[in-house]
Amino acid sequence: MGTKKAALRAAFPLTLPILAGFTVLGMAFGVLLTRAGYAPWWAPLMSVVIFGGSIQYVAVGLLTAGFAPLYALLMALMVNARHLFYGITMLDKFRDTGKFKFYLIFGMCDETFSILATTPPPEGVDKRWFMFFVTLLDHLYWILGSALGALIGGALPFSTQGMDFVLTALFAVIFLNQWRDKRGRISALIGLAVPAVCLLIFGADTFLLPAMGALLVALTVLRRPLERGQNPV
Repeated sequence: MGTKKAALRAAFPLTLPILAGFTVLGMAFGVLLTRAGYAPWWAPLMSVVIFGGSIQYVAVGLLTAGFAPLYALLMALMVNARHLFYGITMLDKFRDTGKFKFYLIFGMCDETFSILATTPPPEGVDKRWFMFFVTLLDHLYWILGSALGALIGGALPFSTQGMDFVLTALFAVIFLNQWRDKRGRISALIGLAVPAVCLLIFGADTFLLPAMGALLVALTVLRRPLERGQNPV
């Protein structure tokens, strides 16, 4: 029990900023899903079993647009393709995690990856329990936000018009942070240029999947130069 408490105490302060962000973003998702006609319990359930962040926002539109399982599968793969790189990066860290490994893989998200990849556990704290609690706390924050949003969306009569812009705003902030880091400007420009070209070629209704696929290929090919912070052109 002492091992678990020490790991929880070490993990909790690191996840407090994520608590604030996930609560707001999760609430927006819960409100949107409830206003789309789904019962309030759907939002926390999706957050428990999917925990996909941006793909859960996309799923609201997919669920209301009709039955298209292949399109939904491809969209989910493309939107979350960045997790492939996270997974490769974390292979060594997760190698000896035993019973924790499956949940650590399932619960990996951008914010959890940032903590686990850059912050070692304090001296004397068990690494496996530390990684587990960071992952679990972040997951619980998202579930909490989703549940609160679903309850609010089902109880309060207000318009949700424009609320789906929260995801666009999130990606805009991520882009600006990437741009501020001069080493990340090439990948940021690729992220702008490739979708713009696909938009011109495929049109507004069908450009998203080709754009995500092209981005995956481009970033995979240029991965090593980008990691070194060099201009590959």
